[in-house]
Amino acid sequence: MNNSIHPCIWFDGNAKEAAEFYCSVFANAKITTDTPMLVNFEIWGKKFMGLNGGPMFKINPSISIFVYCKTVEQTDEIYNGLAAGGEPLMAIGKYEWSERYGWIKDKYGLTWQIMLGTEEKICPSLLFTGSTFGRAEEAMKFYTSIFDVASITNLQHYPGQTPFAGKVLFSESKLNNFDLIAMDGPGEHAFAFNEALSFVVTCDTQDEIDHYWNKLTEGGQESRCGWLKDQFGISWQIVPAILGKLMTDPEKAPRVMQAFMQMTKFDIEKLKQA
Repeated sequence: MNNSIHPCIWFDGNAKEAAEFYCSVFANAKITTDTPMLVNFEIWGKKFMGLNGGPMFKINPSISIFVYCKTVEQTDEIYNGLAAGGEPLMAIGKYEWSERYGWIKDKYGLTWQIMLGTEEKICPSLLFTGSTFGRAEEAMKFYTSIFDVASITNLQHYPGQTPFAGKVLFSESKLNNFDLIAMDGPGEHAFAFNEALSFVVTCDTQDEIDHYWNKLTEGGQESRCGWLKDQFGISWQIVPAILGKLMTDPEKAPRVMQAFMQMTKFDIEKLKQA
């Protein structure tokens, strides 16, 4: 079950505008799907989905996009590009953990952490705060137990002499080919995980859908149309790979949409029969 995973960002009608903006900032980026409902784009070979979901959910810094750059110049260029019309959360500069780092909220509300690394890499970063503070390591162990080819590749704790000893200072995991960063965020934060940034898992079979749905809803809650919230409050979409093909069939698409609007967990056979 080497399923692909990608982030889905919830926009209020401006997904294409945002995707075009991101593709203008990053080299080797392109829009791959453009429909009124969703826009898929790639940055450095990694897939992102922009969903025109409306005003219901607002993006916040609980999930940011982490970008490793190869040079100081590239770090500055990407930070400054994303800063256009945005708001700095931490100015680009030298910090004790990095020669070059900056945290920026772009004009669409999405936050980015840009850091000098050894290779180009882009992935989501989870910040466990408030009621989830201290659960980052538990979450990473939970996720790596669910996916087939998965491991925690880097786990750093706050040192013993700090009030946050044992909590996760920084961690990196791999879920199949999907990179994920997680940290515990001490202090008061006026934000929490919500549906504005979710993770899409594409599945070839009903068994795969059942597996991810059943595992990820443990201690969490089911929602509609393949959406769920896990026990940490993070949203996932468990989606059949065939859905895109069914939705591009002009004759079948309206019936398929009508069928899946009635579903909680997706049923592949019912979609095919619609």
